[in-house]
Amino acid sequence: MGEAPAVLYDGPSREARKILVVGPGSPVEVLSAIDGWLKIREHGGKLAWAEASAIVQKRALVVTAATVTLRETAVETAPAVLEAQRGVILQFVETAGLWVKVRHRDGATGFVRASEVWGL
Repeated sequence: MGEAPAVLYDGPSREARKILVVGPGSPVEVLSAIDGWLKIREHGGKLAWAEASAIVQKRALVVTAATVTLRETAVETAPAVLEAQRGVILQFVETAGLWVKVRHRDGATGFVRASEVWGL
C-alpha cells in the first residue's frame, strides 16, 4: 500500500461499502485494474478494491512465521542481522533461491526464507 493508511472497499467506488483499513506499506496482491481502482487481495486473504493512487509500487512482504531471523547471507548458519515478529513489514530487495533479501524499515538488510513471508 502507500505511505498512509488506505481504505479498502467492496467495489470500485468511494460510494461502495468500506470493509477494511490497512496500514502504510502493507503488501497486497493486485488482481485487476479498472478506472483508477485496483482489485486486491490483502495478506489475510480478503478481496477488496483500493484506489490506485493509494498503492505504491515498492514491493513489500509481511512476516508470516512467529519469528524470523534476517541473516547476513542466504544460509541458515549465517550470522543473524535482526529478528522480526509475525506481522512486521519488510521491503523486498531480491530473491535468492529459497531465500529472499529484504530490508527492515530501520535499515537492516538480510535474508529470510521465502516460506516465512507473504507477498512474493
